[in-house]
This record gives sequence, C-alpha cells and structure tokens, in this order.
Amino acid sequence: MRRIDILLASELSGGLAPFRHDQFDVALHRWTDFAELPLIEGALWIFIDWVLADMSGLELCRRLRADTLTAHAHVTMVLEEDNQEDRKRALRMGADDYLVGPLTRTALLDRVLGANLGDQDSAGIRVVTQGDLMVDVAAFQARFQGKPISLMPNELRLLRYFIEHPGRVFSRTQLIAALGKQEPAVDERTVDVWIGRLRRALKGVGAGNPLRTVRSLGYVFDTV
Repeated sequence: MRRIDILLASELSGGLAPFRHDQFDVALHRWTDFAELPLIEGALWIFIDWVLADMSGLELCRRLRADTLTAHAHVTMVLEEDNQEDRKRALRMGADDYLVGPLTRTALLDRVLGANLGDQDSAGIRVVTQGDLMVDVAAFQARFQGKPISLMPNELRLLRYFIEHPGRVFSRTQLIAALGKQEPAVDERTVDVWIGRLRRALKGVGAGNPLRTVRSLGYVFDTV
C-alpha cells in the first residue's frame, strides 16, 4: 500500500475523510499554518489556491521550493480561471501542474489517482531522533537507548511528531490536525488518552516524562 499525504491550503468541497483505492492510501490535511508541516508519512502532494488570505499562491509555491522539506513535493496550483498567463506564472514559480477551481474532492482524487506516483519516495524520512529516543519510521518502531517502546499506532505517530518539533506547544486541535484525524472528527479529549499512554510507555522504559502539560494551551516535548 502506497500512502499519499495531501496538503490543502484552503477548504475542500467534499471533506477531508481518508480515501483508499487499490494500492493507494490517501490522507488529506487542511494546512493552515504554512510555517509548520503536519505529520507526513507518504509521498507529498500540495494543492495551493491562486489567492490565499495571507499571501499569494505564487509566493507560497516559491517558499515550498526553497524549503528542503517540501522542495520535492508535487505542487498543483488551483487557478481561479483558465488564463494562459496565470498558467505560465504558476509553472515558472515551481508548480508541477495546475487545474481550474473551485477544487472539489472528486477533482482532487481524479488528479492524484491519475498520476504515476508509484515510485515516489515517501518524504525521504527514515529515522528521527531526540537524545536517546529514536523513531524508525520505515520499521514503525520506537526505541529508548536501544530498547523497544511498545506503542499503539497513534501514540507512535504522536511521538514522532513531538520529536520533530521539540519545545513547541501544541493544542489538542493542532495535534489532531497534524495526525490527519480531522475527519471523521476526533474528540479533543482523545488526545489526552494518547498522551497518557505515551507517557506510561516512555516511563516504562526509563525515558522519564518529556511531555509537559501547558495549562489552557496543550502539550510540549521538552528536551532538557
């Protein structure tokens, strides 16, 4: 099964529920904080609207191509109208292709499933570490000082995300979005359950409790 992570810079008509088709597992993320990526586990595809609230789609495309984490992502520019000059500008700025909006779930899936992504690398990330903690992304395994940590899938993915963003306070809503759990909706208190399990697992292997609760805000992974 090949996973494709899709980032959407605007709302999507039809919703963000995950989609599975033949050998492809498609996860859709509503991407609101352009300075922070959600958890990416597969080939990355980004759909950018021509006009965004805080910047132009062209500027966001330029930033994506300048960032090593997104430089090799597939980028589709969603144009407001089929204008030849706009198409040229989008491609010159680094978009791989374009389509004319408004973007719908059906149009998005038709474009993605019609492309040849079978050989695209899944974001290139294989191992992430923080001190003695390590998450082997390819093997779906976490370890502390070489000892395996028994974690359920959501807790393992949460640990990876925290390791990738140490010192950053995340709200429950942000963590749900980062893990691609927006649809069907997940109760925010479910995050507390994930955190509790993750804390117990880390303590169980002698890793202490690097996850700190920040009152009224959320959780942060401390490195000291």
